[in-house]
Amino acid sequence: MLTLTPGETTLAQLETLWREEAPARLAGTTGPAIAASAARIAAAAQGDQAVYGVNTGFGKLASVRIPPEDTATLQRNLILSHCCGVGAPLDIATARLVMALKLLSLGRGASGVRPEIVALIEAMLDKGVTPAIPEQGSVGASGDLAPLAHMAAVMIGAGEAIFEGETLPGAEALARAGLTPVTLGAKEGLALINGTQVSTALALTGWFRAMACLRAAIVTGAMSTDAIMGSTAPTRAEIHTLRGHRGQIDVAAAMRGLLKGSEIRESHREDDARVQDPYCIRCQPQVTGAALDLLRFAGQTLETEANAVTDNPLVLSDGSIVSGGNFHAEPVAFAADQIALAVAEIGAIAQRRVALMVDPALSFGLPPFLTPEPGLNSGLMIAEVTTAALMSENKHLAAPCSVDSTPTSANQEDHVSMAAHAARRLGGMTRNLAVILGVEALCAGQGIEFRAPLATSEPLKRALEAIRAEVAAMGEDRYLAPDLARAQALIETGSLVAAAGLEMPA
Repeated sequence: MLTLTPGETTLAQLETLWREEAPARLAGTTGPAIAASAARIAAAAQGDQAVYGVNTGFGKLASVRIPPEDTATLQRNLILSHCCGVGAPLDIATARLVMALKLLSLGRGASGVRPEIVALIEAMLDKGVTPAIPEQGSVGASGDLAPLAHMAAVMIGAGEAIFEGETLPGAEALARAGLTPVTLGAKEGLALINGTQVSTALALTGWFRAMACLRAAIVTGAMSTDAIMGSTAPTRAEIHTLRGHRGQIDVAAAMRGLLKGSEIRESHREDDARVQDPYCIRCQPQVTGAALDLLRFAGQTLETEANAVTDNPLVLSDGSIVSGGNFHAEPVAFAADQIALAVAEIGAIAQRRVALMVDPALSFGLPPFLTPEPGLNSGLMIAEVTTAALMSENKHLAAPCSVDSTPTSANQEDHVSMAAHAARRLGGMTRNLAVILGVEALCAGQGIEFRAPLATSEPLKRALEAIRAEVAAMGEDRYLAPDLARAQALIETGSLVAAAGLEMPA
């Protein structure tokens, strides 16, 4: 059970929650603030002053007053009418992360929900009741209204949820888990659907995957450097401290550690006819390091957003209830676009290393397409073509989403962030990148083995052993698709990085 402290929850905690599908609850210290804001909203619902979403309609209908006796109906109607999500449901791990992020937002005590709302979300996480949240329908302003409505619908006994592997009506899923739906009070429906939790959860999962790929790219890049008998001189520390970028410095240091002690490297320090390696080898610290800096910045943004209050209106510390715009997901959209750029560039330079290794004109003595009997066998020829296809796809997907906008809700919501699909695309992009890096691992492993009896470094030997535990060396041509899938898994699970012993700080 993870205890989440609003305002202090870290990326590492959120990644653990996501990867392990762990239950979570708010720290006990949040109770008084939650109760106090709920009491303030309850009083406003009975008052004469118009308070948006408490005793008024929503969006363009904010001028319509709602009498106190219709409060529950207003909130229920809000949820049901906003259940307009389409597309495949989010995977269970990501949907659970959405719920945890909503807990963190409500736990700040500025949303005005009763403790019962928080308790039900915690119980659903604990019992494994996961709302079926469609992945499409949000424009990332006024919050992720449609997808979050599908989450809230289960809480009131509507919608659909996954429980023990079955997709069930929401009321049935709750009943099977021994839970009871809630009747929403003033503003509670609005608090549940107003917010950036779906966009943020999707961006976070993209960030987790991107960081795993970046670490793997340092390992595969080091392996490729040894496979083509590349120089380690461009990783010397002073080169990178003279420029000063932290990511570049860190990547160069990691590569030096991975390649230290390689017999392959020592064999060509003298009398090597090549003066410089191609950029895909020589400029790895500069490119991968820049991507690391970008991912670190995006991670900071997402950690802040994960701990943020993003619904509307908010109960402020002086008791006032004020409408603002924290639901606008522009920070998330920018972060998602930054992650996309980093993912595309990590893949672009990795693909060029793959192309280098399979090309006998550039690979410094490796056989064509890394097969011992070229001609009769095609070796890794088409595996390289696959990496080119995925690299190109990622380039197109990396086009920024945050610069797009379209007016919605009768021009009341006239500028939107498009954060949800900016973040959603990261899932496909990181899968593409993991395949590219998996193929690089196969090519580099094959190339290193062709350098025998010269041996690579100890860390890269361990990485090669991890590859060979899953994928045999290429001799005669064989059905390759399963090998690519296993290599992809080595990247996504972090197994290759763990085998090499690489520790790269986030």
